Amino acid sequence: MATAEKNLSNYDKDSIPNASNMRFGIVVSEWNDTITNGLLEGAIAALKENEAKEENIIVKYMPGSFELALGAQYLLEHLKIDGVIALGSVIQGETKHFDFVCHGVTQGVMDVSLKYNKPVIFGVLTDNTMQQAIDRSGGKHGNKGIECAIACIKMIAAKEEITKPMKKVGF
Repeated sequence: MATAEKNLSNYDKDSIPNASNMRFGIVVSEWNDTITNGLLEGAIAALKENEAKEENIIVKYMPGSFELALGAQYLLEHLKIDGVIALGSVIQGETKHFDFVCHGVTQGVMDVSLKYNKPVIFGVLTDNTMQQAIDRSGGKHGNKGIECAIACIKMIAAKEEITKPMKKVGF
């Protein structure tokens, strides 16, 4: 296994853009809240560590992971934010429900991101067991919430860099 005994959430703070002028939305699933609360704590801590202001972090809870895409869309439609982090946890059960939820939330998050031309970061754990989810929400493999926050900062900065007007040179 590629993640065996590795904390995947470590990053070089010096390589992350300053987030002091960025506004973030975070949608969090209430389902499996022991896991999603850990993801949320990691995301907020990483945003603040990279200079995001507390008043520029808007958190909204959704009933489950399937509802995260619509929650992200609500935030993008009605609030002035630069990106959204979608945090959830779906744990394999005995039925195909897992497959349908995972597919739906994945497609939905991507669709909302493309529709609004803003990053909507997929922070939904899709694990086989509760232990795997624990390990990825603040356990031995780190915290995917941290990784999602860093990805959101980087994507907002990338968009700003790519879309700023270019200076004409020597023409």
